[in-house]
Amino acid sequence: MKNSIEQTATAAATAAVRITGQIERTELARSDAFSDDLGANVYFKLENLQTTGSFKLRGATHRLMTLTKDELAKGCVAASSGNHGAAVACAMQKLGATGVIFVPEQTSDVKVDKIRSYGGNVQYFGTDGLDTEQHAREYAERNGMMYLSPYNDEQVIAGQGTCGVEILEQLPDVNAVFIAVGGGGLIGGVGSVLKAENSEIKVFGCQPEASAVMAHSVEAGEILDMPSAATLSDGTAGGIESGAITFPLNQAVVDEFVLVDEEQIAAAMRLYMGRERQAIEGAAGVAVAGLLAKKEEISGQNIVVIVCGGNIAEDKLDAVLNSR
Repeated sequence: MKNSIEQTATAAATAAVRITGQIERTELARSDAFSDDLGANVYFKLENLQTTGSFKLRGATHRLMTLTKDELAKGCVAASSGNHGAAVACAMQKLGATGVIFVPEQTSDVKVDKIRSYGGNVQYFGTDGLDTEQHAREYAERNGMMYLSPYNDEQVIAGQGTCGVEILEQLPDVNAVFIAVGGGGLIGGVGSVLKAENSEIKVFGCQPEASAVMAHSVEAGEILDMPSAATLSDGTAGGIESGAITFPLNQAVVDEFVLVDEEQIAAAMRLYMGRERQAIEGAAGVAVAGLLAKKEEISGQNIVVIVCGGNIAEDKLDAVLNSR
């Protein structure tokens, strides 16, 4: 997988140039409170402050910018629990394209509203991210449109990897990074960039115990078809497409998976929001919870936590804040 890591890192470097000016170069902010508490230099990569409120804009923008004019004219189809859909809608709006965004039936209103705010045509289908993706892909094939995968696409992974390019520029001597994992595109891209630069940088993949398909699949050595329970981390919930290219990348770049329960996620969200004064969604809370779970292993190191998104419904936010 060394060549794949290097190829992905090279593609991310190219993507970073291509999407310059189309996305925000987000801040890498040192947290005095978390650093003092954990005895490490803790930095948060603030993708929650990215346009659309999530890192997903990186991959969606890059994928759309690699399409030809004819491909754009065909229209685009995406499947999303919310953040990828908003990213695709935003990128389509900028590039003058049109399309359909399919979301699972339980997708939060705040994420659906965000997709629609960028002109996205939202349609509901399925209850698990995987069945929504399969339906969207079939819809695109039937209608001669371009399907934009949320993670199972080299150009999307390269776009997500631009976050890693920025991290290395902002903190060249990073020792470890904590990243929430769903389909594996973000950690596959960022992890490849970091490992290509320095194989000693430790990559922690963080998942909720309720939906840890990637972690269990990597452990089993194959992509598993397994159910996911309800979780605060709706942005990472669901299955993985059969043959997903993110799977071997995750096998190669993730040093350790950290699984956290719902109480740990909620507690991490409350702690982060109380200290950093920024709203974050459940998936970001998973990465923070992973950080807290590894306190003993990171002492004295330069640590980056990717705060992957900040789109959270008010009722869910209230529930988290009041579940002490």
